[in-house]
Amino acid sequence: SPEEPSTIIQFTYTSNAQMYSLLKRTAAKCSHISHVYSIGRSTEGRDLLVIEFTDNPGQHELLEPEIKLVGNMHGNEVLGRQLLIYLAQYLCSEYILGNQRIQTIINTTRIHILASMNPDGYELAASEVEDSNDPELSNQEGHLLNGWTNGRTNAQNLDLNRNFPDLTSVFYRNRRSRHYRSDHIPIPDSYWFSKVAPETYAVMKWIRSLPFVQSASLHGGELVISYPFDFSKHPHEEKMFSPTPDEQVFKQLARTYADAHATMSNNDTDRCGASFYRNRGIINGALWYSFAGGMSDFNYLHTNCMEITVELGCDKFPSEAELYPEWKRNKEALLSFLESVHRGIKGVVKDLDGNGIKGATVSVRGIRRDVTTAEDGDYWRLLNPGTHILTATAKGFSKVSKRVYLPHNMNKAGLVDFVLEKVPVEPDINDHLFPTTDTWDRFDPYNQFERYSSPDVAEGDVEREEKPWWWNYFSQSGISPPNWLLRNV
Repeated sequence: SPEEPSTIIQFTYTSNAQMYSLLKRTAAKCSHISHVYSIGRSTEGRDLLVIEFTDNPGQHELLEPEIKLVGNMHGNEVLGRQLLIYLAQYLCSEYILGNQRIQTIINTTRIHILASMNPDGYELAASEVEDSNDPELSNQEGHLLNGWTNGRTNAQNLDLNRNFPDLTSVFYRNRRSRHYRSDHIPIPDSYWFSKVAPETYAVMKWIRSLPFVQSASLHGGELVISYPFDFSKHPHEEKMFSPTPDEQVFKQLARTYADAHATMSNNDTDRCGASFYRNRGIINGALWYSFAGGMSDFNYLHTNCMEITVELGCDKFPSEAELYPEWKRNKEALLSFLESVHRGIKGVVKDLDGNGIKGATVSVRGIRRDVTTAEDGDYWRLLNPGTHILTATAKGFSKVSKRVYLPHNMNKAGLVDFVLEKVPVEPDINDHLFPTTDTWDRFDPYNQFERYSSPDVAEGDVEREEKPWWWNYFSQSGISPPNWLLRNV
């Protein structure tokens, strides 16, 4: 039977308005497995729209891993944005057509796709490209160079991939102490006194609100996969191998995408000037070049989520004719990456009555980075094949350890549940060395940025937007704030 017109993917660029309507139409067409939601707004008020695919949209299902794909964090790196829009359409139409592989992926995984994290930057980059088609403008010297940078930042001129809390420095500082935490590091209060972009704020809230296991951020300008840490362990060494405790797992994740990509791991591929073919298309971020405040390091050190950075090619804004060939090069890699979230182990940590324990810790001997359980006590731990010793602990419960063997050819995560027994809690002398959940829960403690996620302000109520940071102290204490302190401009 001929496909409905809406299932045929048009391999062209999509404006922000077209992207929103396309994603909403896709979700409506596949409403049994998909829906769209906004995680916040950009500086100029554009929606940061996520499309979700799962067999029970809007719900976290016990033991079902959550994965996210983020594109267009740099507004002028546009290929990732287009690939994610095509992927959403592809998942929807193939599911309806009965494609067994796609149905299995969607029925066993909860997929979240944020095609554009920086729609304002895209708007600028796209208008630049239109200008470059104008012969009078494009002859101006420096015009091509601008295409390399214009639209990279958000509308406040902030590079979003330098705007996240720098937890990597905290990790390096704490490493010297024997009782340090190398996971779920709280956001330092000082961070909130810097300039936090609304896009960064929205993504941080999103990352904290769902139990993401795995993630990819799609960029352009190179052809390589980089993985954390992105910030060098030696402040004066710009290019220094800086592995996380999960180096082997990250390499495997990066390898999954690079090897399934048509050309990324070939040793003869043109590399935009850098020679990544020696590593078969993957590299540790800090060994490539070091920077602080990146999104991948934040995912890893603040939550359970492991994120890689996918550099899709030398050209940040390829011509429209390149879009279909690029989709063909990346389609298998994107699908393999989605499937790879079913690697390692998962399970539920319960008490003797069978109730899930939220916030329990699951650790792996030899890897100094623990994961915590979600709302219903379920957890996921990405691991490579081999023998692992796992330990589950929770405050007020006994500790339980298990030895687990993961064979090489497993195509789904091994199931390892833990049942913990209640024990009397004794005050631990080392308690103060570990951040409590309270410190991890501190997010925007002074409510400076709450306005970013408040519902739309009514027209004419512009005042509400512009209140200074101290305003909330009064309004929250139930005291009417002193209007006379506001400068009348």
